[in-house]
Amino acid sequence: MFSAGAAALLIASAFQASLAGRPAAEDPWRPGDVLTPKQLDASLHAAKKPVVVSVGFESLFKSSHIPGAVYKGPGKDAEGIESLKAWARNLDRKSEIVLYCGCCPWKQCPNIRPAFAALKAMGFTRLKVMDIEQDFPTDWVKQGYPTENGK
Repeated sequence: MFSAGAAALLIASAFQASLAGRPAAEDPWRPGDVLTPKQLDASLHAAKKPVVVSVGFESLFKSSHIPGAVYKGPGKDAEGIESLKAWARNLDRKSEIVLYCGCCPWKQCPNIRPAFAALKAMGFTRLKVMDIEQDFPTDWVKQGYPTENGK
C-alpha cells in the first residue's frame, strides 16, 4: 500500500499526463498486472470471475462492452475517478478487479492510468488492466470475444 502522499502524487501524475494526452512517464502497474484480451476472456469463464470495470467513455460502453462489466466513468475526469472510488469504497481490497478502456491504444489512453492509480492507492492488491493495442472494437469485438450493449 502507498503512503497518502505517494498515492496523491501517483494519481496526480497519471491525471496530469492524461490531460496532456500522453501516458504517465512510468506506468503505475507491474508487468504481472497486465492481461491480454485472451487472458481476460479465459478468466470470464472461470468459477470465480473478476470484477470488470470500464473506465472509458460512456458512448463506447453503451455501444459494446464486456459482459457483466460495470461502468464508472472516464478515468481522465475527476468525476470519473470519484465515481470509481465511491463504488470501490466498500469492496474487499483483495477483490480481483480488471480495468479496461478501449478508446484508443492503451499506451496513449487518458483513462486507464488515473483509474489504476486511484484504486491502487486505495489498497487493492489484485488489480489488473487489460492491454488494448488498438481499441476495444478491434482488439475485443472483432476478435469474437463476448459483448453486450446498452446499460
